[in-house]
Amino acid sequence: MHDEPRRTRRDPAAQPTSGATGCVALAVAAARDLARLVVPVACAGCGLADVPWCDACAAHLHGPPVRRDHGAGRLDLLEGRTLLPVLAPAAFAGPVRHAVTAWKDGGRADLDRPFAAALRRTGRHLGGAADRGGSDPSVPSASRPSGRRASASQAGARRVAGAVLVVAVPSSAAARRRRGRAPVDVLAGADAAGLRDVGVEARRAAPLVRAAGPDLAGLGARARGAALVGRVRVRRARAVRGREVVLVDDVLTTGATLAACHAALVAAGARVRAACTLAATPSPDDPAASRVPRTAVAHVRSGARSG
Repeated sequence: MHDEPRRTRRDPAAQPTSGATGCVALAVAAARDLARLVVPVACAGCGLADVPWCDACAAHLHGPPVRRDHGAGRLDLLEGRTLLPVLAPAAFAGPVRHAVTAWKDGGRADLDRPFAAALRRTGRHLGGAADRGGSDPSVPSASRPSGRRASASQAGARRVAGAVLVVAVPSSAAARRRRGRAPVDVLAGADAAGLRDVGVEARRAAPLVRAAGPDLAGLGARARGAALVGRVRVRRARAVRGREVVLVDDVLTTGATLAACHAALVAAGARVRAACTLAATPSPDDPAASRVPRTAVAHVRSGARSG
């Protein structure tokens, strides 16, 4: 008498048929199409239908981060020197200008991911500068782990230096209420992650506060600087004293906001080494700022030494 071969009983609920899978996919696609009818989706940069951020517009943020501070009047210290090096991957023009404006003031939080990715690449570039060209004062070497055994004095220096503080330029309370959030915080978190990607100990910090004042949009460099006098301050000087800081903003225009943040942090005893932004307004004498050669990044080190 032969034993009947055992048949494995399959649970149809645990293993949906290809027909069921196809129905789910159709339902998801239908729901997406319905959502687009109710709230139409268009590229924030060029208006292309059915995509939030098209490949052609995204390409503007995929270039290498380059120095943009030489075109910012409030950062100019004359003789080719600037207050601090500022890296950005794009010029604030065309699709990038449209998209950043929609992201900040049009509620397009769906752009958080691609914009954060651009700032993460910028953070990697800044943090990796020391590896590409030796000592880089923009990123404190004490915060970068070394494969060699450090001396006791070097270990002590690491403990004193601590992590690099990545600080977002603060929004006013009115701006936060209007937008429902502070979008630049997204960029600061991504920039800190980019620094950590290349071995730099970095963390987000929010030591700055900004008082209410006039809207800076449309103001020139001098008017922006005057409008920010006394409006940016450090909450607790002890929290930043002796610390290395990288500032983060969405757009570099005249540099007045970064200069005000720099002044407040330096007065509290911090060392502001560099800033990273998503984009920068092209200077009048360089409308094609997005085509600055890659070799310009190498000057971050020399600019920080002289500034």
